[in-house]
Amino acid sequence: MPTKSRPRGAPATLAARTAAGPLKAAAAALKAAGVTVLVAMTTITTMISAVVVVAFAVPAGADTTWSVVPADANGPDGRSVIDIELPGGQQVTEHVAVINRSTAPVDFAIDANDGYLTAKGYFDMRPSDATPVDGGAWIEIPDKVTIAAGATAVVPVKVSIPQNATPGDHPAGVTASIDTISGQVRVQNRVGVRLNIRVTGTFVAKVAVSGIHTAYTWSWNPFTPGTVEVTYTLANTGNVRLAPDSRILTSTIAGQSGWDDTSEAKAREIMPGGHRTFTARVTGTWPLGSIGTTIMAIPSPAGKPLPGVTAERIAIDTTVWAIPWPQLALLALLALAFLAIRITSARRRKRIEKLIILNSRGTPLGA
Repeated sequence: MPTKSRPRGAPATLAARTAAGPLKAAAAALKAAGVTVLVAMTTITTMISAVVVVAFAVPAGADTTWSVVPADANGPDGRSVIDIELPGGQQVTEHVAVINRSTAPVDFAIDANDGYLTAKGYFDMRPSDATPVDGGAWIEIPDKVTIAAGATAVVPVKVSIPQNATPGDHPAGVTASIDTISGQVRVQNRVGVRLNIRVTGTFVAKVAVSGIHTAYTWSWNPFTPGTVEVTYTLANTGNVRLAPDSRILTSTIAGQSGWDDTSEAKAREIMPGGHRTFTARVTGTWPLGSIGTTIMAIPSPAGKPLPGVTAERIAIDTTVWAIPWPQLALLALLALAFLAIRITSARRRKRIEKLIILNSRGTPLGA
């Protein structure tokens, strides 16, 4: 069976989380127009997406569904991703299982390419017509595989690390795909498995903070503090995948407030050379002029722990000004109310004094 180290076919994506909505709408429109729809689905693996794709001119009853999962030589082995850690110059053979869940035989094209993270932090692969330049270029796989209805094929995935490969993470992926053509339109439907390829050596966990923007939002209630909103970008300047822990601290003359929400930061990785933008909202901050804001980022490695690797914490300080407008407005209203009460009281006192004087003038002596 021929093998290859670079994929073929038209551009496609693994990010069904972002594509599923528009594609479902397109499928509904095609059904309304009387066009048959082909749906490709997969068992969801960690950071690997199902692809729901519209196909054209497919005979009724010919829907094709399939799954691609990590495997050993005997079949699926229960893993969600394939983790590989090797020194330069070494190689290993892994496997993926392609499961044809359809009622007819299917010819699947097998592709490999470099992996990356989308803007929302989901794993995806470069288009199959793009030449891999990193981890995807180190993978040798069969060009295609034919699988009978309801059957499973175990596909070998040979990973050869170049002798001069740089230490650190080199994400990649392997997919099984089918193509459909209607006129001049070609659609590639692919489902895949993520490969976390790590080359041993000196690992560096490091981030850089940039693009900092701070703004203050006042509360309508003058007795309630407002919110400091901080937007910032974290760049992975090391060579391993990171799940950064970000913390924000604000400081005023009234005290300190903090934000320590690791759920968003740790749920999404940052690949070496990549970056992500985060927004934090620090509540409970009073608008008392200058508000000092500190952004702390701890570049924790993603995946299994890396003994001996020190996560280099970084802290950036910035300042935002917040005038206590609601409180000043309240003070102004109180001052106006006090002034109004004083004026009203003075007028009333004068009127009473005038009545007393008039009364005393009209009363006979000795009465």
